[in-house]
Amino acid sequence: MTARAAEGRRPGVAPARPRQWTFLSNHGHVLVCIAGDPALRLRDVALAVGITERAVQKIVADLEAAGIVERRRDGRRNHYRLHAERPLRHPVEAHRTVANLLAMVLERSEPRCRAD
Repeated sequence: MTARAAEGRRPGVAPARPRQWTFLSNHGHVLVCIAGDPALRLRDVALAVGITERAVQKIVADLEAAGIVERRRDGRRNHYRLHAERPLRHPVEAHRTVANLLAMVLERSEPRCRAD
């Protein structure tokens, strides 16, 4: 019996990782990435957040529909403008704005979205 078989793994399949959670949702992570670099490609956001590019596109569409993000086309690239004065969406935190959330997470001295 091989070591891999003894571990119960199939070839080419990564071992299951324990489920992890974070305080921010993927929507929050995407928002933080866009706030850190409004010219960042969605592909780079996807790599940094750990989700698919299609999922990032859906999240950006949600943020646009909520009036939090505005997309502007510049040649072949998109640039994003945040409306940080908008309130957070859940009633528990609706007394705070997007700016309050971003101020808590972002430090302007260093970029936060890296696909490390």
